[in-house]
Amino acid sequence: MSIKQDAAPSALDQLARLYGISTEFENAYGNIVQVSPETVALLLNSMGVQVHDTEAQATLDQFDQGAADKALPATVVVVPTNGRCHVEVKNHDLPAVLEWQVDLEDGEELHGGFNWREAATPSSTGLVTLPLSDLPFGYHRLRLPQLGAESNLIVSPGKCWLPEAVEGGYWGISVQLYLLRSDNNWGIGDFSDLKALVEMAADHGCGLVGLNPLHQMFLDDPEAASPYSPATRLFLNPLYIDVTALPEWKQSAEAQDWAATDEFKQRLEACRAAELVDYSEVTALKLEALRQIYLAFTESAAPEHREALAAFCVEKGQSLERASLFQVMRQHFAQTDPELVDWRHWPAELQTAGSDEQGEFAAQHRAEIDFQNWLQFIADEQLEAAAKAAQSRGMAIGLYRDLAVGCAASGAETWANPAAFLERNLVGAPPDIFNPAGQNWGLPPFDPTALTREGYRSFAELIRTNMRHSGGLRIDHVMGLKRLFCIPEGHSPAEGAYVGFPLDDLIGVLALESQRQQCLVVGEDLGTVPSGFREQLSAANVLSYRVLFFEQDFNSGSFLPPDAYPRLALATTGSHDLPTLLAWWTGEDIALKQSLGLFHTPEETNSQVERRDRERRNILAAFTAAGLFEETPEPASLSAALFAQYAHQYLAMTKSMLLATQLDDMTGEISPVNVPGTSTEHPNWRRKYRLSLEQLAVSPEAWGLVAPLARTQKA
Repeated sequence: MSIKQDAAPSALDQLARLYGISTEFENAYGNIVQVSPETVALLLNSMGVQVHDTEAQATLDQFDQGAADKALPATVVVVPTNGRCHVEVKNHDLPAVLEWQVDLEDGEELHGGFNWREAATPSSTGLVTLPLSDLPFGYHRLRLPQLGAESNLIVSPGKCWLPEAVEGGYWGISVQLYLLRSDNNWGIGDFSDLKALVEMAADHGCGLVGLNPLHQMFLDDPEAASPYSPATRLFLNPLYIDVTALPEWKQSAEAQDWAATDEFKQRLEACRAAELVDYSEVTALKLEALRQIYLAFTESAAPEHREALAAFCVEKGQSLERASLFQVMRQHFAQTDPELVDWRHWPAELQTAGSDEQGEFAAQHRAEIDFQNWLQFIADEQLEAAAKAAQSRGMAIGLYRDLAVGCAASGAETWANPAAFLERNLVGAPPDIFNPAGQNWGLPPFDPTALTREGYRSFAELIRTNMRHSGGLRIDHVMGLKRLFCIPEGHSPAEGAYVGFPLDDLIGVLALESQRQQCLVVGEDLGTVPSGFREQLSAANVLSYRVLFFEQDFNSGSFLPPDAYPRLALATTGSHDLPTLLAWWTGEDIALKQSLGLFHTPEETNSQVERRDRERRNILAAFTAAGLFEETPEPASLSAALFAQYAHQYLAMTKSMLLATQLDDMTGEISPVNVPGTSTEHPNWRRKYRLSLEQLAVSPEAWGLVAPLARTQKA
């Protein structure tokens, strides 16, 4: 590799640095990739910085002057030390006594003064540290009246909440809720199924039940089923509502008459019997039933239930109103023209949430918006019931939810709050060994500069909402707290660049919400992890996410011993993007990928097969070193079912605080939930579990498989 000659950075490069855009990065091959000026300019433009080669210097000068004129940054996140919050103020013509005011989030005002000349030592950086005493944790506003300066002030505990430490830690089961079978659901797992699973798992000593993202999807396009590409991450998927659990179901004569018809019974039975979730038919059935129930609710619901709905709508406020309005508008336009499912193709006056025209539309469709609000209220109620079941059964953590790394570009989240996202950019990954063309995930990233200006309101709301009714939260692709690989729309992943995020500040907000909600945080830190990143998360009590197959030294091929797993971690047998234990051992996942054309040459297929052979031998060697065998057996002598048992025993020997198995392994699945790199080629997000909940409850094989995970934990 040639040595790059140092040169004075251009004005464009300096602007890139100021806005957190990396002009170069190290790729998977260890080579330094230079980001093109065109990509840098596009990313700057998406942040509202209009630059061209001839204007970059002028823009840089304007930025420098603007920064010099500001006594305070837009947002300050601090962790108190010795009872004080230390805020840096620029030292330019400060009065001897600097007066300050803090408007607390509860409405109280605090005042004080600070003689910085007596207390401060001269600073070569031109900054004065202002100490603020006894501020409560929370979201406040700092004002310096003499300077006409103010800033968002977020006071954070700095560390996330953790449950009480117990010998052996806690264990649980991760489940894709929509794949659950039961005698009572309508062809898709629902919140009553979740409640039943929670109670069943608690009886076996589980401390948590992990879930896929429960985010709101597109009701007009139910076959867009990936829970990792939702309409909005701020609300729930109404398809998880158990229709028959609603008191108004039996009160509705219309609903009961409809449910008694042969047509309904045949449609319902077909949904239940289908091997794959029939999203279109399930959605049609449930929405028809829910509309009938909603009519009964409006006419005869108990007063306390009506009052609870009103309180929910007040609590959720504008966010709920806009999410519901979006669903109604999208359905309205989609019926006119399929291209209008994307709000960016709507009439210009309706592309902006809060416009007068949008208000007129809302007034004309008030009844449908109220119905959408009610769906969210009912979904929240039923999720809460499952959470309360976990609490009443003594689960230390209970529900462990999943926060997707992004939302659909054409969804409610971007429409309702477009300023929080980078325009015309999508998140992905650069080209690497496994994906030579790179990856484009099709998800718009947050704008780090906008987040800072708004005091991280959008991020805080997102975290707070997804911690609701849960004791744990998994953050998908947690490296996004530090950087995201952003690809300008219309360009390939090879033309993307990393955009940095204020990691310290985001951790501060995350810790504040975690402590307030009493909800632990797990960061999904798979893939390319920046140096020192895991250590920084660990210092803030954010648990690492360790998958058995990935815990190996990829140079030597040896799997890490159990004592190498960190204490602050969730160790697991797999995830929704990985093969089940049975498929991994038999190599069925490799055969499937080959059949789907994911390996471009026979040599690539052979390479994958040879690598798996080595991994089988290496993992058995690790099992032997851990004492599970006296001598390392030949892979051919071990059945897939026995391998799965030893894998759980091995995981139980780690020191990680949390252990998790996949329900897929308990039910003996071969087919994966999702095959990355495919969409319609494989029925992703649709394959139901082999066993129903009723069968799972009495399966000695399923519960025997996971029995070692209990370690010494008391039930």
